[in-house]
Amino acid sequence: MRLAYNVDHPENVPVPAPPRTDPDAMEALPFPTAAIPGIPDLMHHKYVIRDGTALWTGSTNWTGDSWTREENVIVTVESDQLAARYAFDFEQLWTRRDVQHSGKVDTSPVDVGGVAIRPWFCPGRGEQVAHRIAKAIGTATRRVRIASPVLSSAPILATLAQKVTDGRVDVAGVVDRTQVLEVLRQWNANGNASWKEPLLRTALTRAPFSGKNSTPYAPGSVHDYMHAKVTVADDVVFLGSFNLSHSGELNAENVLEIPDAALADRLAAFIDAVRARYPALPLS
Repeated sequence: MRLAYNVDHPENVPVPAPPRTDPDAMEALPFPTAAIPGIPDLMHHKYVIRDGTALWTGSTNWTGDSWTREENVIVTVESDQLAARYAFDFEQLWTRRDVQHSGKVDTSPVDVGGVAIRPWFCPGRGEQVAHRIAKAIGTATRRVRIASPVLSSAPILATLAQKVTDGRVDVAGVVDRTQVLEVLRQWNANGNASWKEPLLRTALTRAPFSGKNSTPYAPGSVHDYMHAKVTVADDVVFLGSFNLSHSGELNAENVLEIPDAALADRLAAFIDAVRARYPALPLS
């Protein structure tokens, strides 16, 4: 047993802010641990490799709030080949203790029970996975469903804005409104990314997106975000730890691309159920 964990970012809290980890508590555990500095980008993975034969991954941080206050998605897969890809990523982090040089992992499909699952890791494949998701959205002919706390990845935003403007495909989703508004404030203060705002407003207001009014981040506050990270494009699912954000492309993240109609139906229904809990998304 080995455990790698993110060390808190000392300043410039990212959106969404990660939960805090107590390094002293981690180091007191009776097995080897590795602190991965979240500077400037987060070690944002949430995965388990069991005995080299099985995988547990998704959006859920290992905190009480994650299990009781947030929407999340977890997937389990029995596959020694897929577990090996994740183990390769883990060894990069364990050996280097450095987010920037991780994620350079083979992305070719792995056959799991007749389904060709493709694993993606950031930052090594961050730009590629963003473009892969954007392409799936852009080529969808029936439906697109999205659950993501924020939306700021340029290729995904641009493609989504075009898709909803065309109005030919059933597009809907849910975000965390509190965090989206924080992103807008950061863009306006920064100036370098303000060109994204019209794309974001188009995407989120011309399609039926809902927004959860979560508790704003503050030291010691609860984390009750809409935290699921799932994209469904026709019968293909992308899920994992990756927010559809530019910072997510630079973090240590993982995504599974799963072309499976039954799973796509199940997760589209999940997204619609979460979307129904919250009001339509005003961005003012």
